[in-house]
Amino acid sequence: MSKEPVAVVGIGQTKHVAARHDVSIAGLVREAAARALADAELTWADIDAVVIGKAPDFFEGVMMPELYLADALGAVGKPMLRVHTAGSVGGSTALVASNLVAARVHRTVLTLAFEKQSESNAMWGLSLPVPFQQPLLAGAGGFFAPHVRAYMRRTGAPDTVGSLVAYKDRRNALKNPYAHLHEHDLTLEKVQASPMLWDPIRYSETCPSSDGACAMILTDRAGAARSPKPAAWVHGGAMRSEPTLFAGKDFVSPQAGKDCAADVYRQAGITDPRREIDAVEMYVPFSWYEPMWLENLGFAAEGEGWKLTEAGVTELDGDLPVNPSGGVLSTNPIGASGMIRFAEAALQVRGQAGEHQVPGARRAMGHAYGGGSQFFAMWLVGAQEPTS
Repeated sequence: MSKEPVAVVGIGQTKHVAARHDVSIAGLVREAAARALADAELTWADIDAVVIGKAPDFFEGVMMPELYLADALGAVGKPMLRVHTAGSVGGSTALVASNLVAARVHRTVLTLAFEKQSESNAMWGLSLPVPFQQPLLAGAGGFFAPHVRAYMRRTGAPDTVGSLVAYKDRRNALKNPYAHLHEHDLTLEKVQASPMLWDPIRYSETCPSSDGACAMILTDRAGAARSPKPAAWVHGGAMRSEPTLFAGKDFVSPQAGKDCAADVYRQAGITDPRREIDAVEMYVPFSWYEPMWLENLGFAAEGEGWKLTEAGVTELDGDLPVNPSGGVLSTNPIGASGMIRFAEAALQVRGQAGEHQVPGARRAMGHAYGGGSQFFAMWLVGAQEPTS
């Protein structure tokens, strides 16, 4: 029996900021969900199930928050699932929801992911003491900086590439009203002069700490036919994982990332991702991960990713725009960051990305990773219903 085609017909985001003191977590998630429903021109009664995701509970200190959020998300008396795959959770949450529709378990599903980082301290939360992990510099940046250094040594990339990515993404964010960071006076020179946090990662080359939520409405073919707005059709989606540490692990280009992308391309019939995909929303919390993931995802040959960045290929007006929304470098409510990538890809193919719209985008990729380059989630969406 063939899978049911899955369509994104509603998308809602909060305005991502450093601290939303005006709402509780329940108020934050309901805001995004209500906007997704309004975009789809549906009501809570039209939703058959809810799939929610977030990063570790200790970030806010509220254990199993899905239990108390059921009411805010219209899930009372309806099936509700919680997903958790570290930083990739926003992407994997959307994929779980998509699979429920594809398997015809539910016809219309609301999926949502969130983080209220102002009620936590994620950097220190990710700085676990010995004996639970090896001693590292504070936060995720301390973990990933050596891998960036390894990439630079392996490829010969000049140390200016990271600042080019950060400057591009922060400029793109100025075109996105929902983005957290709107740095109107930013220049490339300011990025390059910003303090070094974790060599070679500078302050302006790292993600902010954001409060925010993102929601999507996924439905079947019949639901898409009733939608008054264009749909984004799911052409392929996959998750892969691997241990954080094992003999032979390649931290620069993890095998799970390669395998995940290959599966998505196979499902979507993509043979040349560089030429066949019009826009990429890539999970880049530290600027150097753009060239690293360009190689990992098959957009560039090994050692060539930084050359695409340097040549302007990934600019908004380049032939492979990466993070037209401003990306994780401009907005980072961790639990929602992956779903924002998926939602922004869907906005592109729906032609609803506003000032950061890639002209004529027909196929776009959403990408998320989490843990110690451990969990990966990706989907490819298109303007047309898939043919098979």
